[in-house]
Amino acid sequence: MSTVTLDVAAGIGRVTLNRPERMNAIGTALLHDLHAALTEAAERPDVSVILLCGAGRAFCAGDDLKEFDQQTHDDAAIRAHIAGIQQITHDLMFGSKIVVGAVHGFAVGGGFEWLLNCDLVVASADLQAFFPEMDWGQFVTGGVTHLLPLAVGYQRAMELMLLGERQSAARLAELGLVNRVVPRETLLDTATELAAVVAGKSRFSTGRLKRLMTVDLSDLLRRALDLEAAATIEAFGNPEAAERVARFATRKSS
Repeated sequence: MSTVTLDVAAGIGRVTLNRPERMNAIGTALLHDLHAALTEAAERPDVSVILLCGAGRAFCAGDDLKEFDQQTHDDAAIRAHIAGIQQITHDLMFGSKIVVGAVHGFAVGGGFEWLLNCDLVVASADLQAFFPEMDWGQFVTGGVTHLLPLAVGYQRAMELMLLGERQSAARLAELGLVNRVVPRETLLDTATELAAVVAGKSRFSTGRLKRLMTVDLSDLLRRALDLEAAATIEAFGNPEAAERVARFATRKSS
């Protein structure tokens, strides 16, 4: 069974992370399936806007630590995993179609990064988002080293990435990182309504606006992705990361 589904209706391509038993944690299969779904949605003429959401009780719990040994088996495995992660940001941000995020429960690590990669975000009131990478001996990806300082300023961006404190949906709204905060039960309806508004606008104009904002004005986002990939490859290959992940897994299971 695919770990990601794509459903199309009324010009909206709803891409759903569908690994609820693992809180949609990022593993090899999910990265492969998400890239395939986003590529299909981007290429389909009957899709005007993409809606990204997660099944179950979380949007995305970040890297699947149960696959850490597999992801770090050797240098080739590390590079393939990091390339897969950064590819999703390419898919979300460098395409011509607007991406609306419907984010609930938890958006952790890579899940938080994908939230930040969306063009518009509707968050459920129960959402909590944070970056655990500095505790795990890893490194942020998804272009956030470029995107976060633009959105919230240098010191606030450092606070979010360095301290890894949990951010509520209300706090994310205060920081300007989400557009709407709604009750969990109305999340998908609200996000779908917002996506429908976008779908009704000129696809040429919205696509051109997105390309100008993410690509044409600066090459810094692409450079951030490359530099983050290099830093993350180095971090994954550092024995400290394995030790910290093992300690976290032990605490979690005890």
